[in-house]
Amino acid sequence: MAFEELKDNVEHIHEEFNSYIKNSIGFYKLKLFKLSMKLLIVLFKYSLILAFVLMVVFFSSVALAFALSEYFESYITGFSVVGGGYFILGLLFILLKKKWIERFIIKKFSKIFFNN
Repeated sequence: MAFEELKDNVEHIHEEFNSYIKNSIGFYKLKLFKLSMKLLIVLFKYSLILAFVLMVVFFSSVALAFALSEYFESYITGFSVVGGGYFILGLLFILLKKKWIERFIIKKFSKIFFNN
């Protein structure tokens, strides 16, 4: 009789353990889905913002190049001045980028993943 109770308890523990594992797997799937959706939404949002900013920069650059072309009376000079400005900005970005970008990305994604 004691062995029957022990066998029933072991079977009950086994069923509870399997239930716990299934629920844990379901929980982590749900958590992974939630985090991946947050990441996808943030990437989509920042991609749209980046697209609009790039369009504004592009059209502003073309307008500035044409304005400088009229001022210098040469299309080559106007567009070269704008291109040279971007070249200088690119060099500054390359020299200063590593730490600034890493900090920005780590801060943004740590807010997304750890502030639930």
